Amino acid sequence: MAAPFTLPIQVVEAGRLSAWLVEDHSVPVVSLAWSWPGGAARDPQGGEGTAAMAAAMLSEGAGGFPALAFADALRDSAIQLGFSAGRDSFEGSFRCLTEALPEALRLVRLAMTAPRLDAEALGRVRARAVAAARQTLESPRGQAGRAFWAAAFPAHPAGRPATGTAESLAAVPPEAIRAALAGQIRGEGLLIAASGAIRPDSLAALLAELFGPLPDGAPAPPPPLPAFASFGRAVVEVAAPQSQVVIGQPGIAPHDPDWEAAQVVLRILGGGGFSSRLMETVRVQRGLTYGIGVGLDTLFGGGVVTGAFATENARVAEALEVTKAVWSDLAANGPTAAEVEETVAFLTGSLPLQFTDSRRIAATLLAMRRNGRPLDWLSGRTARLEAITAADAKRVAASLLKPEALAVTIAGQPIGL
Repeated sequence: MAAPFTLPIQVVEAGRLSAWLVEDHSVPVVSLAWSWPGGAARDPQGGEGTAAMAAAMLSEGAGGFPALAFADALRDSAIQLGFSAGRDSFEGSFRCLTEALPEALRLVRLAMTAPRLDAEALGRVRARAVAAARQTLESPRGQAGRAFWAAAFPAHPAGRPATGTAESLAAVPPEAIRAALAGQIRGEGLLIAASGAIRPDSLAALLAELFGPLPDGAPAPPPPLPAFASFGRAVVEVAAPQSQVVIGQPGIAPHDPDWEAAQVVLRILGGGGFSSRLMETVRVQRGLTYGIGVGLDTLFGGGVVTGAFATENARVAEALEVTKAVWSDLAANGPTAAEVEETVAFLTGSLPLQFTDSRRIAATLLAMRRNGRPLDWLSGRTARLEAITAADAKRVAASLLKPEALAVTIAGQPIGL
């Protein structure tokens, strides 16, 4: 039996703010991560990518520092700073040596309270975002994914590209970015996590200094994830010798009591590399694809099971048939006891690898907070996983996997479909 993995998580309070802290003075480094609700969910219809561009602009100059001077100031003190807009959250993080912490606080506070939004920097950020959107969304894989989410959630922000399209990004005006930041960067609604060489009293002072100057109020919470629209099959015509296929179905929310058992089932189905059933059946036995994987996307408080693969146009129908057969078999019969034992051993044994440095620890603590986990969730995870039996996994496979509800988008020129 694997030894339980634990982290000594402390709760640090500073007025209206609180943070989870894993204190470790073995290396003189501090990492901080924080988030607000919102992100791409706040983007207006037709303005997809506004939040993503706004996040990018926060490190493109602030206060009296133009973009290059701001980057030089961060580099001179070896401060790593970043902001990002997810589908339902807006996040920031930094990492620095303890001796650089005062400078880090000064620069990060400036970024949040006095972003410059200079025209030259905005033009550069916009050009980079448009190029990335074209590369991502206009590829067959991107087109398949975009069509999948749009069909699964047609009237919800989950159905729109979080990073925007080339067209929407090109049309976002500077005032929209400024308004997005004003509504997003607030003094309330924050979830905060920290790790490294900092004591609770010092962290409490840091929280007040960094987030105290922010305006009162919190961003409005994003709308909850609606029911998955099982739309059947959709084909996006793309002139290519291969088709990119995205498949999916309703999943479960992070707070579901069967969360751990679902992770076991999905790893057996398509998340375990060459040990998964789909890789064995679709690639190894039949050579229908180079790779196929399945996982659980969590967003807007819910979950969606998604998978993807690519194959020759002439073999798409066969690959889909085999994939659905594997899906149906696991739903009907569940995994074997040996599969459950092997998967539990991997999940419990690999858990410590998520905590190899302060940045990963802070990010994981923040994810725990966003998913509503209790403080002792990690310390009890090994026991919860090891308690899962083959009968438990069979029950969860039957309730989770819905082959009849599988939705499929194909970008290419599939033959026979």
